[in-house]
Amino acid sequence: MSLFESIYQAVKSIPPGKVASYGQIARMAGNPGAARQVGWALHVNPDQSGIPCHRVVTKDGRVSPAFAFGGQNVQVRMLTDEGVEFLADGRVDMEKYQL
Repeated sequence: MSLFESIYQAVKSIPPGKVASYGQIARMAGNPGAARQVGWALHVNPDQSGIPCHRVVTKDGRVSPAFAFGGQNVQVRMLTDEGVEFLADGRVDMEKYQL
């Protein structure tokens, strides 16, 4: 299995209403130092409906300013629609929602 395939499998395991960090996905995919590659893989996500890349955020809960499928406002809306709440500074409450 390629690195991107491993990343996509890890992202698929994030349930609705939860998030994971780029580094966490890299570890789950068996490549702990590959957080940047996680971002690259998600940017070219071949299956938007099956690979929920909107559930991946930075380690401190920030959404991606370069969210590939509509921008950060779309990512925020998608997470909010799943019940994920944001702190006053715009970050996901990682203590509450991290996988």
